Amino acid sequence: MSTETRSATKSNFAGNHHSYLPENPTGTGPTDKRQKTMTTRNILTKHLINLQRGLDSSSSRAAGRNLYSTAASAAAGAGGNLKIGYVPEHFSTPLFFAQSEGYYSDLGLSPEFKPFPTGTGDMIKALKENDINLAVGLTEGWVAGLGNARADYKIVGTYVQSPLRWAISTGYNRQDIQSIAQLQGKCFGVSRIGSGSYVMSFVLAREQGWPGNPPVSFNVLGTFKNLREAVRDEKADAFMWEYFTSKKYYDNHEIKYIGSIYTPWPSWTITAAKGLLDAEPATKTIGKFFSAVNKGIQHFSNYPEKAVDYISTNLDYTAEDAREWMKTVKFANDVSIVDRTTIVDNTFAILHAANVIENADPVDPNSFVVDTPEFRG
Repeated sequence: MSTETRSATKSNFAGNHHSYLPENPTGTGPTDKRQKTMTTRNILTKHLINLQRGLDSSSSRAAGRNLYSTAASAAAGAGGNLKIGYVPEHFSTPLFFAQSEGYYSDLGLSPEFKPFPTGTGDMIKALKENDINLAVGLTEGWVAGLGNARADYKIVGTYVQSPLRWAISTGYNRQDIQSIAQLQGKCFGVSRIGSGSYVMSFVLAREQGWPGNPPVSFNVLGTFKNLREAVRDEKADAFMWEYFTSKKYYDNHEIKYIGSIYTPWPSWTITAAKGLLDAEPATKTIGKFFSAVNKGIQHFSNYPEKAVDYISTNLDYTAEDAREWMKTVKFANDVSIVDRTTIVDNTFAILHAANVIENADPVDPNSFVVDTPEFRG
């Protein structure tokens, strides 16, 4: 690909924003570098402002679709119809870098990214309805969906190797709730039935030894904002969400931290819809996507301050929290690899024991995964 072609293709991302400049551009003085960096930030902010403001609103999905759709999404070729669901949080940064650095376009892909701020449960529905054909979401949500035969997709890759820290929160002024033990039998707010926030409440109950099936009651609330408001207004007693996404709201005293629970499995995995899998390995679309994401992860690792700058400028995190989160996260070295024992067997067993998967007898966890090395582009 020529320099001109690469530059033009990169500019399609997020409505013609410029990619980040290298940290040490050759022949660029400090003043020019600062000016160019500020220009880049201003352009990014302009095109991401709708998403930044709308993560908690019902219109955020539409705003995100407009933002992350590439101008070439209707182009011919294997990647022209690649529609990827993701959660618009800090974990999505390598996906953004793969786009802004031209790694997808280098392989002939022009993916359309569709944000799902309500999480994995909504992506399960979107995969079933063919609204998306690849998705990056929480392992427990994918395994629960497959275990309960709610969707026709397969796990094809591992995105984040490290566990997820789920924070348990209540309203800041809820004096009646000071510990996890006091949540037994209470009402948990969840984004959606089948979402990570729903699934992990069962895992928490099992860890705490709470009886009953379900061990707690639920209030389905959709967005993170609704969850925060519900515990404040006593429409729910607690909810669970990723710790660093919640931390800002601990700091401003909107919600109160009660405790944490970590997933005993790699936290984020990649799924593919049946229609996309049926086209493999002839098109090698999945393998090309994996190759580009691997490069995006490497770019994330090589330029940590660039990642901090992106996260703190465009997402709902401070630079300090972004740096602290980066100390805890480990992305997969090769996203095409799925450890069946750790990701599928162990997760399935724990979710079954926690009554998330109710009838395990007819279910074969080995069928949850499609090995993808042969799909590589």
